[in-house]
Formats: sequence, structure tokens, C-alpha cells
Amino acid sequence: MSQPARTPQPQPQPQFAPEPPAPRPAPATLAAFEAAKGFMPSDEGLALYAAAVEAARLGLPLLEVGTYCGRSTLLLAEAARDADVTAVTVDHHRGSEEQQPGWEYHDPDVVDPHTGLMDTLPVFRRTLQAAGLEEHVVAVVGRSPRAAALWGRPLGLVFIDGGHTDEHATADYESWAPHLARDGLLVVHDVFPDPADGGQAPYRIYRRALDSGAFREVSVTRSLRVLRRTGTALCTDG
Repeated sequence: MSQPARTPQPQPQPQFAPEPPAPRPAPATLAAFEAAKGFMPSDEGLALYAAAVEAARLGLPLLEVGTYCGRSTLLLAEAARDADVTAVTVDHHRGSEEQQPGWEYHDPDVVDPHTGLMDTLPVFRRTLQAAGLEEHVVAVVGRSPRAAALWGRPLGLVFIDGGHTDEHATADYESWAPHLARDGLLVVHDVFPDPADGGQAPYRIYRRALDSGAFREVSVTRSLRVLRRTGTALCTDG
């Protein structure tokens, strides 16, 4: 007599731990970010903050190129404070090309009435002081490549958001990317693969970093790209 066919038993499904929620800055810091002069939208700001929190675990400084009025600096400063590291921000504070008189992003409120030149440094300092984060930031006032030539230690994060010409974006990448420690994060803002959406200089340094083999992409949030430094040697000679 044949045995009845056994009913297949359901197999246990593998259990996966849920992804931890992305870190968020304190409500007061986020409110200060949203109120500060600048151009970074909130979703990109949150992605930058998450990258800064991760990079700060390396115990190394977090560096920003392109301070403007301190909007994004606030996020780096909070991440640096909580990890007991330092945020460094570099800018000549005379404004980039598109912020000069007659251009799209010019703000007459940051023009020094005595010189007639843009000067975002006082606004930046007020932004940082009002948020209570001055003690966690070193501001370097000057040209990015000159500052990088004096720099002599590894970095946990390099955030490039300075001048958007090929000359300036390339100089920022070539000057600072070699200082990134292994597993450090390179963050590039205003990356637009389609020229119809924006300038191409940040996109070109983003592609150059990926094509070098020394970085792999971690995340994409609108125009913000986060790349991780690998162990592959980095060549910046063109």
C-alpha cells in the first residue's frame, strides 16, 4: 500500500535586522541650518550630516571646502562635536563666480559697504555663534589650494562645495582628496550628470574620483554624492 504524499512544510524565512534609521542632527541645529543663508536643500543636508557622523568615527578631522555663510558647516560641526573631533572649513569668503554682482546667486546683503566686495565671513561667524557650535570649528580664510599645501594630516571627510568652474573644482579635488584616510568619505555637491540641470565641473571631479578606482560610491541624494576612499593608490596628476 503506497504512503500518502507528505505536505511540504514551509521553510523558515531568513530574518534580517532592520536598517538603523539615518542619524539626524538635533532639532535646534536643523532649524539653524534651514534658517541660514545658503543653497543646500534639507534632504541633501541630512545626507551630508549622516556622512559626517560616519566619517567622524575614524577620529579624524572633517573638512569642508566652500563655507559661504555656514549653512552646511553647522551639520559638520555637530557631527564633529559629538565625536570629539574638529570640523575645518576653508573659504576666501569673497564669493564664487555665480555669486558676484550681476549673476544669479548674488546677495547684496553680504557685500562689504567699505570695499564693495563680497564678504561672507561676518555672516558665517554669526551663524556659528548663534548655533553654539563655534568651539568645534576651525575656519581657514584663504584659497583652498594654498591651505591644502600647508595641511599635513589625514582627514576623515572632505566635502567639496567651492567654486564650480573646472579650474576651481579640479584644484579642490587635487588638493584635498589625497589627504583622505582609507575608509574616509569624499562628498561632492552640485553633481549634475545632465548639463541641462547645472554646471559640469563637480560632475567631472566626481567621475574622475570614481574612474580612479580609489573611491566607490556610497550614496546619492539629489545632487549630493558620497564616495568612500578605498585602499587603491590615488593619482591626481590629471
